[in-house]
Amino acid sequence: MSSTLITNIGELTTNVGSPGDRFGTLADAAVLIEDGLISWVGPSVDAPTADETVDAGGRAVIPGFVDSHSHIVFGGDRAAEFEARMAGQKYAAGGIRSTVAATRAATDAELRTRVRGFLDEMLAQGTTTVEIKSGYGLDVETEARLVRLAAEVTEEVTYLGAHVVPAEYADRGDAYVDLVIGEMLDACAPHAKWIDVFCETGAFSVTQSRRVLEAGIARGLKPRVHASQLGPGEGVQLAIELGAASIDHGTYLTDDDVTALAASDTVLTLLPGVEFSTRQPYPDARRLIDAGVTVAIACDTNPGSSFTSSMPFCIAVAVRDMGMTPAEAVWAATAGGAAALQRSDIGVIAPGARADLVLLDAPTRVHLAYRPGVPLVKTVWKDGVATR
Repeated sequence: MSSTLITNIGELTTNVGSPGDRFGTLADAAVLIEDGLISWVGPSVDAPTADETVDAGGRAVIPGFVDSHSHIVFGGDRAAEFEARMAGQKYAAGGIRSTVAATRAATDAELRTRVRGFLDEMLAQGTTTVEIKSGYGLDVETEARLVRLAAEVTEEVTYLGAHVVPAEYADRGDAYVDLVIGEMLDACAPHAKWIDVFCETGAFSVTQSRRVLEAGIARGLKPRVHASQLGPGEGVQLAIELGAASIDHGTYLTDDDVTALAASDTVLTLLPGVEFSTRQPYPDARRLIDAGVTVAIACDTNPGSSFTSSMPFCIAVAVRDMGMTPAEAVWAATAGGAAALQRSDIGVIAPGARADLVLLDAPTRVHLAYRPGVPLVKTVWKDGVATR
């Protein structure tokens, strides 16, 4: 069994909180990696010996980013839609249907190549864990293909047959829900861990969303919910009632929503790239954090509303426009994402955790927001293996 010691770390963010520092920040630190796991963390002066030593040169090290919300199995492109939106056209959920047509037409090989390309892109920017949703098939055959392809590359697969109502079921939303919780669920459940629904005007009502989530739960899938992206609604309360791991978007939250979230174990996942791309108002993360809500950050990589795979970019936007401190944003993009996936083995740098780490070409994590758009990721370790 080989070992790697990363030493001379100027600032180490462990996310193992202590009194006075919930982010677990250590100076002049070292981390020992053995057999894909972290086996020791502490001051460089006390570091044990190892087969290989990496000198961080006083740079910062953080946990690998945990992107708990992505839609990267799809075909086609929606650049024209983005251009129209920048010219003043309002974003609407119905644009998803254009991606559905392209995805249905794509082969498995084409989709597989594209997914792996996105994963390489994400890893180069420090993301070591990715959740992947279906939702661009909206028929039994294609949705099953999408979750199967996602399961080839991640254990965090979400069945999102209830993304929008497809064109062939126009004005027959309840009939489409019957399909989602029947034959489609039967085909997709063996490949998925999670079930999700877009509970929003233009997508699925609260009643329809409840049917979808309860059917998934009955099949052993864990719930997550898209809610309150385009306006306030009842999706947040439904998600909390059913014990959803996360509510994603949360752009429009009532005071009652915030209070309920703070009293629950449900994570609120913010998606800064969406507001950047759609020009909707940014959610107030400061309000959420101060109220005691557990907040995560994810990219929501998708061709319509957030075609970015960069967690550093999302961190910079969260700090600039959503009221988060740099430390809070990094926590949300690492430990927060892990919480949204109900995982304790990622998002932290501690003995026993997976050795997923990012060495920044910067002295502190603050530079992720301080130097937006600059490629600061110098080296990434995924399961203890340096990938760049």
